[in-house]
Amino acid sequence: MKNEYIPFLSQITNVKKHTEIEYTFQMEYNKKDVKPGQFFEISIPKFGEAPISVSGIGENTIDFTIRKVGKVTNEVFENYVGNKLFLRGPYGNGFDVNNYKGKEIIIIAGGTGVSPVRGVIDYFAHHKEEAKAVTLIAGFKSTADILFKEDFKYWEKNMNVILTIDKEKEGYNGNTGLVTKYIPELKIKDINNIVFIVVGPPIMMKFAVIEIKKLGISDKDIWISQERKMCCGIGKCGHCRMGDTYICLDGPVFNYVDGKNLID
Repeated sequence: MKNEYIPFLSQITNVKKHTEIEYTFQMEYNKKDVKPGQFFEISIPKFGEAPISVSGIGENTIDFTIRKVGKVTNEVFENYVGNKLFLRGPYGNGFDVNNYKGKEIIIIAGGTGVSPVRGVIDYFAHHKEEAKAVTLIAGFKSTADILFKEDFKYWEKNMNVILTIDKEKEGYNGNTGLVTKYIPELKIKDINNIVFIVVGPPIMMKFAVIEIKKLGISDKDIWISQERKMCCGIGKCGHCRMGDTYICLDGPVFNYVDGKNLID
């Protein structure tokens, strides 16, 4: 009988620094069973493990964008190209791009919430013909906190991108304000053929959905991720349980018809 807790070794093939505390680690992975929004457990013996969302899917690699905030992640940052980390997964349902094809897609992400939807953004940036239109609204605290800067340059050429920072900064000429500021300004082409994806801090998702609903969007056309609740990955520890729902088994991606009923 397979032990679901036993991880496998994966070699680091590339490390990309975004900020002082956020790096992307590209890892070897030659299976084709990963979706954006799913997560893996990254572990180091004697230090423990941490659930990390997949932030990129390559030919034989997967990316993890990790923030240095604790015992395990601090130790991960001591590893570089050629080193190996233990992984187990993938876990969760992820974002299925087939649910969004042929529609107008609006993705709203805050801070590290860009990581789990990066694969969706990238897919439609490379397959523009499979969507009616794509808009990305992404917000960060400051210019120093912006992730995936090179990706944003590519995305801006292939979709409507609204990149904003929370407060105006001297020398910065871009958008300012929270992501919710830009939702009422959206020019929706067909309210009956649209999908919203919202990922970020809970308070951001709450008020983003409120603004989306003001546009007349139905619950079934909104998708959210509860990725912050991820824990063991296999429904054994109970830390991700919200009511009768186990986020790591039933999510972390939910249609808002179900997601609105998940109360902490």
